[in-house]
Amino acid sequence: MIDPTVQSSAVSERHAAKVARIVAQLAARRGVRPLSLRKKAVPHQVPKANDLRHGDAKIDVTELTEILRIDPERRICIAESGVTFVDLLRATLAHGLVPNVFPQLSTITVGGAVSGCSIEAMSFSRGGFHDSCREYEVITATGDVLVCTPDHEHREHRLIFEMMHNSFGTLGILARLTFELVPAKPYVHLVHETHATVADYQAAIRRHAEAGDVDFMDGIIHGPRCYVLCAGRFVDSAPYTSRYDWMKVYYRSTRTRREDYLRTYDYMLRYDRGVTNVRPGSFVGRLLFGKVMKSTQWLWLGDKLHRLLRSAKPPVTLDVFVPFPQVPEFMAWFEREIGFFPLWSVPYRAGSSYPWLADSFWARNRDPLFLDLAIYGMRQRGDTNYHRLIEQKLLELGGMKTLISHNYYSEAEFWSIYNKESYDAVKRITDPDNQFRDLYEKTCRAAMGRSS
Repeated sequence: MIDPTVQSSAVSERHAAKVARIVAQLAARRGVRPLSLRKKAVPHQVPKANDLRHGDAKIDVTELTEILRIDPERRICIAESGVTFVDLLRATLAHGLVPNVFPQLSTITVGGAVSGCSIEAMSFSRGGFHDSCREYEVITATGDVLVCTPDHEHREHRLIFEMMHNSFGTLGILARLTFELVPAKPYVHLVHETHATVADYQAAIRRHAEAGDVDFMDGIIHGPRCYVLCAGRFVDSAPYTSRYDWMKVYYRSTRTRREDYLRTYDYMLRYDRGVTNVRPGSFVGRLLFGKVMKSTQWLWLGDKLHRLLRSAKPPVTLDVFVPFPQVPEFMAWFEREIGFFPLWSVPYRAGSSYPWLADSFWARNRDPLFLDLAIYGMRQRGDTNYHRLIEQKLLELGGMKTLISHNYYSEAEFWSIYNKESYDAVKRITDPDNQFRDLYEKTCRAAMGRSS
């Protein structure tokens, strides 16, 4: 039998050696090209035709894929940043545990979930995956290795910890994370509640959130009069189980089934072939290719063949976060001006007044509950830039969107949402020469093919 002390020491030494190799790459850097990371997992941003990161100098972090420790008693996991959620799920389920948020795509990494603020069906009560994190090991652009916690004795380390959220790799390299796990059972029982109005839909979300009577809550808005709320609970047994990993499409089932049972593993992966934009879309296409072509493969193809993508009027694939009191106004506007369905919806409770968002953002939003509405695969029509149209409506309502897609914000608009003062303070510590680009430059300029 292996001595656990020796085993833990060997794991720590192996991780330290990986970090040392990354630091050496940074020290050996020559030239002025911006830096980005070469990871083992496929990028989970929307592929863009002219994204400048394809020409960046690369720091190789492909080794950072190990789960370093799972402590079942304390419900804590320590993992390297490149660990995918599917690998994490397999490891934690063996202990009757799961991460507090499992993003919809299995090959999203734990580091990516922090840098991009991933959410999912437990977010109505647990916030984002980053809300479960307790410690980050950060490698700065200058080669320093910092251990940052929300209660660190040094204010700078506390601020670095908070600002890593939604930073998209612009504040340094996440090497190791410590985060909490939550108890799980073998199965999930789903009840699909159908509502005819947005008011009834919101009332049901509030009711479940306040009662705490469900473990999961997301939904599919099939149309202006069909709001389906998928309320799930962990259960010990199931009379049958469904799987949505080939011919059957989960989002479609929510319109025809009143309830469903899935193994917990299969529930977490129910969207792995797409949420409302499942491809191949046809029966024959899924029969032939659906078993092997997951979202990961489509993202990989889009990334490798990015030059073939359309740069003018790209399809709309994005998540918008609408303050809960403003949802009726947004939905009325959306139905009138856009009219694209179905939408995926995820109630999201912000864990705190996140420091990475501007004070002015929080001044407008006293309610911690938001509704994430995912608009996936909408083709633009006519002369309207629907990406920009949605941005403008969100600015009007005090909402925001994820930055993984096509972004048209002006710099002033962007920093009215994000906390530039705190961001710049951390940037001066972790990347003083702006080798990783800043957040606006990376997500709103370079991603769109603009160097300035």
